[in-house]
Amino acid sequence: MTTHVLGDTGNLTGRSLRHVLRSPDTIITTAVTPIALMLLFVYVLGGAIDTGTDESYIDYMLPGILLITIASGIAYTAYRLFLDMQGGIVERFRSMPIARSSVLWAHVLTSLAANLVSVAIVIGVALLMGFRTGASVAAWLAVAGILILFTLALTWVAVIAGLSAHTVDGASAFSYPLIFLPFISSAFVPTGSMPGPVGWFAENQPVTSVVNTIRAVFAQETVGGDIWIALAWLAGILVVAYLSAIAIYRRKIG
Repeated sequence: MTTHVLGDTGNLTGRSLRHVLRSPDTIITTAVTPIALMLLFVYVLGGAIDTGTDESYIDYMLPGILLITIASGIAYTAYRLFLDMQGGIVERFRSMPIARSSVLWAHVLTSLAANLVSVAIVIGVALLMGFRTGASVAAWLAVAGILILFTLALTWVAVIAGLSAHTVDGASAFSYPLIFLPFISSAFVPTGSMPGPVGWFAENQPVTSVVNTIRAVFAQETVGGDIWIALAWLAGILVVAYLSAIAIYRRKIG
């Protein structure tokens, strides 16, 4: 049974990846906005922002930019899943001996692969702009693990949107608040510089703990309790979103 599910998931993931490869502009588009934000903040606004540290502004802001990159990319997952649901392809899959869960997992794994490519592009541009870190290979792998968990959690949220939306615009519009969330966090300025209620929200929302963890790893500093808060947030979102998506999908396909 497990082999059957893995085989079906692999075949459907290959199908989804081929669609992405035929339209590489989706990956490029995902990377364009974060790169534009890096250029804006580093070369226009960065000189006026006091982060309270000695590190360069590109080093300070990159973790938040990586999260924005992923939040932008997952909108395409909701979009592609919505088209599959509306186009009848899922109904055709139901008439074939295919594991039901493989349809959703194919979209999730495609999202993971596409977003990792977008993140790599953004990191490459950041290096050209002066980003530097003495992080070890193990530290980079830790960052990759956090970003993968972040991508999986948000992608399952995107699956819910793709299954529940009634229009194409509705399927992708859910990502806008997620893209905006890093701006009300420690991604670009310290939360202590924000007014009371805003600063409290910024300090206690999940993006801040994820940003602080990645920033500390890149800076080779002690991560502290942020990593456990980040992992708790991401694991909780992942579990709730996954269970909700599966329940909605089963209800949709009967």
